[in-house]
Amino acid sequence: MKILVTGGAGFIGSAVIRNLMLNTQHEVVNVDCLTYAGNLSTLAAVSNNERYAFEQVDIREADDIQDVFLRHQPDAVMHLAAESHVDRSIDGPGAFVQTNVVGTYNMLEASRRHWLSLSDRKETFRFLHVSTDEVYGSLGSDGYFTEETPYDPSSPYSASKAASDHLTRAWQRTFGLPVLITNCSNNYGPFQFPEKLIPLTIMNALAGKPLPIYGKGENVRDWLFVDDHVRALVAVLERGRIGQTYNVGGNSERQNIEVVQTICRLMDELSPHDQHRPHEKLMTFVQDRPGHDQRYAIDATKLKRELGWVPAESFKSGIQKTVQWYLDNQAWCRQAVADRYAGERLGLKV
Repeated sequence: MKILVTGGAGFIGSAVIRNLMLNTQHEVVNVDCLTYAGNLSTLAAVSNNERYAFEQVDIREADDIQDVFLRHQPDAVMHLAAESHVDRSIDGPGAFVQTNVVGTYNMLEASRRHWLSLSDRKETFRFLHVSTDEVYGSLGSDGYFTEETPYDPSSPYSASKAASDHLTRAWQRTFGLPVLITNCSNNYGPFQFPEKLIPLTIMNALAGKPLPIYGKGENVRDWLFVDDHVRALVAVLERGRIGQTYNVGGNSERQNIEVVQTICRLMDELSPHDQHRPHEKLMTFVQDRPGHDQRYAIDATKLKRELGWVPAESFKSGIQKTVQWYLDNQAWCRQAVADRYAGERLGLKV
């Protein structure tokens, strides 16, 4: 099977491609425009594989996307390309609308035209749209997001992803395009761009910089190790029911302050000679994010029941692997952010 992966140079997309290249015989076409968060070095281990191809194409350019379909004739699409950082969506929501909404529309239309042109492969074609649990809004102190939870997005980012989810469902219901949707909780792991909480905390701690904690640090997220997420995505693509949504969560709820404290303690342990120990002394409370959702928690029962997926990593094992990877790959981290992001606070424009 030839799979077209959008956003394949990003954090989750590159993990998807590494998995497909190393653990399956599928062919992969990586479509990525290489924004600040795109990094082809994440694919160094597989980029010379004869089953891999790269197209530097922006999903906002409909004609260019159509050309990719005509050249490569994929059997399936895994659509991960997106602007994804909530803070950046507050500073500049327009880019999120263009990429996440217009870009998804372009992908759906190109996929629909391609699907209609197929003959013997038409019945097996799939379009998997990868989304977020943030479309559901905020939970109280109890309860979980299910696939039936009403949408209630709070940020420009989550609103743009909610719109793209609705477009995807509409293309299935109106045009018959065989689609699947996944909504995942917060991912973490190797190769994540250091603007997100976990890698930013690690990189700042290494440099002896303040570790910013929004508000009181009491906001809760369900943390999902990226490789577990990738296994779920491949399972949904290969065996999921057309037209269905599957929630993917790590069953690892933590307050943000607990996450930062855990990282600090691990770094104290793994870097016993670091001059900045104990790292918890670097923790700094800062102004909260506008519209900051209080709690996310995923019920992944449907995914487990139908496809047999469960996360392999606990938060304890996953965060230790993650911290160790960043400690071992500091040169990659510095190069990833060079001339792109200096660790400054984003998302305060209101």
